[in-house]
Amino acid sequence: MSGYQRVLLKLSGEVFGGGRVGVDPDVVQKIAGEIASVHEAGTQVAVVTGGGNFFRGAELQQRGMDRVRADYMGMLGIVMNCLALQDFLEKMGVETRVQTAITMGQVAEPYVPRRAIRHMEKGRVVIFGAGMGMPFFSTDTVAVQRALESRCDVVLVAKSGVDGVYTADPRLDPAAVKLDEVTYDEAMSRGLRIMDQTAFALCGENGLPMVVFGMEPEGNILRVVRGERIGTLVTAGT
Repeated sequence: MSGYQRVLLKLSGEVFGGGRVGVDPDVVQKIAGEIASVHEAGTQVAVVTGGGNFFRGAELQQRGMDRVRADYMGMLGIVMNCLALQDFLEKMGVETRVQTAITMGQVAEPYVPRRAIRHMEKGRVVIFGAGMGMPFFSTDTVAVQRALESRCDVVLVAKSGVDGVYTADPRLDPAAVKLDEVTYDEAMSRGLRIMDQTAFALCGENGLPMVVFGMEPEGNILRVVRGERIGTLVTAGT
């Protein structure tokens, strides 16, 4: 019996590129395999990806580009990641739907929350693309908003290179300690950098739990979904 019935998986764009610009097919195939195993276990799955392997609006702005236009470019990069993930999932026999916040009818459905819920009820994986469809919103915030609107039980934040929430950046501070559980209020008061602050506040206000965990080793997504205690559980507290 799985610990969660419907989950929203948040993946960074950098994961898709394997640390480089573009899409690494081997990496995307591995991610698809992990999602397929969760799907086969009977859990309903939605996915939000970033687009940092192609464009980051804030970084392009620093190089002189208009932030609004740069953010829209980032949204299109996200859709490329979504289509790559869809392709590998479909090859594995997992029926998939991509819903985008920017209308592009030839490659994806428009974002319709009720339809997304129906797809998941029918056993399809839903991948949400193009961010919020508006500039200035991070994909962290999008992940939480989509999870709330599609009535997911939890947001799963899969990280590369870090296995949970620490008291400080473990790559900079050797004394940093990993936390097994923390509340949103505690995390914000201690300044723990887990997600965009807007996303964090949204989770806390709506009592939506979050699990932050590492992508490595293989099979971690399924372990979290089944209720194994890995990574860090973030809750609204009592």
